Amino acid sequence: MSAPSVVPLPSSMTATGGAPFRLDGAVLTGDEAAVTELRRLLHLRTGLHLPVDPGSGAVPEGRRIDLRIGALPDPESSVIAIDADGVWVEGADPAGLFYAVQTLAQLATASGSRGELPALRIQDVPRFAYRGVMLDVARHFHDVRTVEAFIERAASLKFNHLHLHLSDDQGWRIALDTRPLLAERASGTSIGGDPGGHFSRDDYQRIVAAAAARHMVVVPEIDLPGHTHAVGLAYPELCEDPVITDEVRATVRDFGGDLPRPGEPYTGLAVGFSSLRIRDEGTYAFVADVVGELATITPGPYLHVGGDEALGTPADDFALFMERVTAIVVAQGKTPVTWHEAGAAPGLAPGTIGQYWGFVEPIEGMDEKTRAFVARGGRVILSPADAIYLDMKFAADSPLGLTWARGVTTLERAYDWEPAEVIPGVGDEQILGVEAALWTETVRDLADIDALLFPRIAAAAEAAWSPPRGSTPERSWASFRERVEALPSLWAALGFAGTSPDSILDREGTA
Repeated sequence: MSAPSVVPLPSSMTATGGAPFRLDGAVLTGDEAAVTELRRLLHLRTGLHLPVDPGSGAVPEGRRIDLRIGALPDPESSVIAIDADGVWVEGADPAGLFYAVQTLAQLATASGSRGELPALRIQDVPRFAYRGVMLDVARHFHDVRTVEAFIERAASLKFNHLHLHLSDDQGWRIALDTRPLLAERASGTSIGGDPGGHFSRDDYQRIVAAAAARHMVVVPEIDLPGHTHAVGLAYPELCEDPVITDEVRATVRDFGGDLPRPGEPYTGLAVGFSSLRIRDEGTYAFVADVVGELATITPGPYLHVGGDEALGTPADDFALFMERVTAIVVAQGKTPVTWHEAGAAPGLAPGTIGQYWGFVEPIEGMDEKTRAFVARGGRVILSPADAIYLDMKFAADSPLGLTWARGVTTLERAYDWEPAEVIPGVGDEQILGVEAALWTETVRDLADIDALLFPRIAAAAEAAWSPPRGSTPERSWASFRERVEALPSLWAALGFAGTSPDSILDREGTA
């Protein structure tokens, strides 16, 4: 018998062979937040409005769906028991109960006016503590409502960190009291000359609150010392002139636009041409202001300070800069996160987290730079671009996405990799987690986001949450392919745009 359609795959899931639990006539009881969420999801999934027992006897007796927080040993874990007589759910904490509710929503099926849940026993605990999604709001700006919608989509698949890429050559996206010119002068445009925008401090707090309500931690990123052309629009004294290489000229030739020029907004796709002035103390005063204010308004433990594609910065200057900047983050009581290139800096603050964005099979010494974080007491977040960069094309004829990460990324290729096998010498104990990234060079709105997210985000979720690939027959491409087929109907019921079964499953070709 095939596995029930749950993604990401739970730690243990056993079909008992008993009769299913009928949802019509059932009563919800237990933790108020979990009951409210499950009632909403079951209504969208089946059309049923289940009554809630407030514990006062006001609701007639019926078969119970009981949602409780209990004494389970592992954070975010849960136990679910379903039979014909009732549903019993215990979560280790509010997050564990929330994730169990997402599992129940996936399992629920509509059958006429009834609706039912299959008879199962599930024990579930995440493999990795950090399960992230990244949204780039710099290449194209996406407003608060879009970010909130992105949070809802990710949380439904048990992601628990939202990485916001808040600055790049094309724009600066958050207003800061210490450096007001950034929002005033550096946020007005996006790629292709599209409109820009930025978050006010209130906007950012709204995003933080929306994430927390779905048990997600916000990780803000200010990309430094490269990807900083927009900074120069506001504070030109802090930035070097663009370094125009053959690669920059080739990108302009292939994708259009103009070459970057000092003091002019950049709306093209080229990378690696910008740099802060590394030997100017004014640069570090700027970084201290930005990092300090972000630390104040960000409750989570992490601040991401970039470090990627700093091709316009000499190697010695880059090493000096990353040493000083990660120390500034630590001084603010936060853990620094950088892209893997910063592993080349010998003075990086101990405990800095390295985010690997190379390929599933590392090239050009990317693995060595990544191992350097572990050697300095840090851990690693895995974001292999040729698997879970969600902005890669899912089909050759897609108008959305790029192909630089080994061409088209199919659903099978997004699924068929194992985190502990990417970087030799970096296994589960050294891996903080897995993060799927959505860069927005070609992404203008929520419909574009959905078109690229689904269904590949589900493959990333399984890499982040579930036991290792191949550890059970169900933790395989064949099983995942079958299980994920049931999700588009739920996604459509939740209002995720462009997620009808026909539109999604046309994309699941093989690698």
